[in-house]
Amino acid sequence: MDKSTHTLTAPVMGLVRHRIMTDGKGVTTLAGFYGCPLRCGYCLNPQCFGSKTAVTHMTPKELYEKIRIDELYFLATGGGVTFGGGEPLLHSDFIAEFCKICGSTYNFCAETCLNVPFENAEKLLPYISTFFVDVKDTDPDIYLRYTGNDNTQVIENLKRLAALGHDDKIVIRLPLIPGYNSEKDREKSEKFLRSIGLTNFDKFTYIIRD
Repeated sequence: MDKSTHTLTAPVMGLVRHRIMTDGKGVTTLAGFYGCPLRCGYCLNPQCFGSKTAVTHMTPKELYEKIRIDELYFLATGGGVTFGGGEPLLHSDFIAEFCKICGSTYNFCAETCLNVPFENAEKLLPYISTFFVDVKDTDPDIYLRYTGNDNTQVIENLKRLAALGHDDKIVIRLPLIPGYNSEKDREKSEKFLRSIGLTNFDKFTYIIRD
């Protein structure tokens, strides 16, 4: 893909407006991107890799024009845009360009599995105030069984971000996943992540409905 500012595009599944104090302060709009490296057992957004998903390929400017309708809400509440998906960091060049267009008046957050090249996260550090990192579990076998992928890249990315002093930008999501991990596993994950310098955790339990 041509990454010039004139032709850079990304596949956007949709926008969710007027979210209040959800994954970021104030009123936010969630921009959902198509594509994900994981295939989680209890995926909340399987449309992010579905062949029949309606996707709009937008330029950063086009996305800005869609989102700016709520600019007064963002400015009044300290809110802005949360990038989700799917995996938004697969489209980090697009997001960086979008943030430049918006300027410094919006707050930007990203929901990510962080199973992407480190450079994808690094280039967004100047723009993203909070990365909500869905770690799942640090045990490689549990992670593989649940996501279908390896978590080596996730762990290495977290180590590098912590070593660079970015703990204040990271919220670690540690779910208890029925049928996959236990409270003991989660405690082990938290202990390990604290040992590498991470301190902000969001712990919860997946509610599985038949």
